[in-house]
Amino acid sequence: MDFDFSDDQEQLRDAVRKWVDKGYDFERRRKTVAVGGFDRAAYNELAELGLAGLYISETDGGMGMGPVEGMVVMEELGRGIVLEPLTQTLIAGGVLSGYGSDALKAQWLPKIASGETLVVLAYQERKARYRLDVCEAKATQSSAGWSLSATKNMVPAGDHADAFIVPATVDGTIALFLVERNASGVTTRGYGTQDGARAADLQLVNAPASLITTDGLAALEHAIDIGIAAACAEAVGVMDKTVAITAEYMNTRKQFGVAISSFQALRHRMADVKMQLELARSMSYYASLKLNAPADERRRALSRAKYQLGTSMRFVGQQAVQLHGGIGVTDEYIVSHYFKKLTQLEMTFGDTLHHLGEVSARMQDTAGVFA
Repeated sequence: MDFDFSDDQEQLRDAVRKWVDKGYDFERRRKTVAVGGFDRAAYNELAELGLAGLYISETDGGMGMGPVEGMVVMEELGRGIVLEPLTQTLIAGGVLSGYGSDALKAQWLPKIASGETLVVLAYQERKARYRLDVCEAKATQSSAGWSLSATKNMVPAGDHADAFIVPATVDGTIALFLVERNASGVTTRGYGTQDGARAADLQLVNAPASLITTDGLAALEHAIDIGIAAACAEAVGVMDKTVAITAEYMNTRKQFGVAISSFQALRHRMADVKMQLELARSMSYYASLKLNAPADERRRALSRAKYQLGTSMRFVGQQAVQLHGGIGVTDEYIVSHYFKKLTQLEMTFGDTLHHLGEVSARMQDTAGVFA
């Protein structure tokens, strides 16, 4: 199998990397954290690069690209630990393109692709514990249309989003809806997350909504798988930069008159870190390549990938901090922020133990990555 990237994909990677290096340095990120963890100007810059329309067709104003291009973009954003939730935009574009009505697509996709509108997925509830089939939100239909009552937690950039994709139950089954931020009955409570980004709790009280699809669980699973693939790619970028920062530190930090990179025990630890990074990278490729597979195959693959990425993220992050010593956990030093981002990503869209359970539950007679 050919794992080389095409010229277009390499050009896309180069464009995003240049933006991260020149337009999103650590000082800009620190200022964004200080003002709440979300910068609309930075998000608009991503949209100007065409990234908000990555999974949206050209007829709807997007770039009409696929999972591999999404992986390339998220790796580079991970290298810069970019706070703005492009993953949520990829989810919104994928879900509305794949499951929305023509009217809904025409109304929302061009605005998402241009960056005018930020749409995020609001699915987590306190009792669900990462299970997608547990949903207490209720939807009711009347002559005036649909209305939702729900409490959703940890909604990325929830107090800055313009609309929400919300799962809710209808006659015992899950459907997927779109709710506008300025609709009646919608309130948010925003707060910072441990990696410096922004999230909110979303409260809906008989809020008017538009139906996306009555096959809500299948659409929600697909949305989460898009998110997992993006999180895996982002984590590879974060780990790649973490390893580079650690190697640079070890080459400059001296003990007993020599660089600590010359110590055999530390070189062995760095070799283990590099091995975990490359294992994570291969599983991120696997996740992206399986994103358009049939649902059962896709779900198995994405859980396998998230489990391995979670294991690698924990190992790489912890080793990087330990190899730095005390400075590795200080807020002034950049590697601590990469460590916090890895910790956050490990818990996003299901933590490692959750996906280990998913892998076990979906295991077949011929178990393995290529089953």
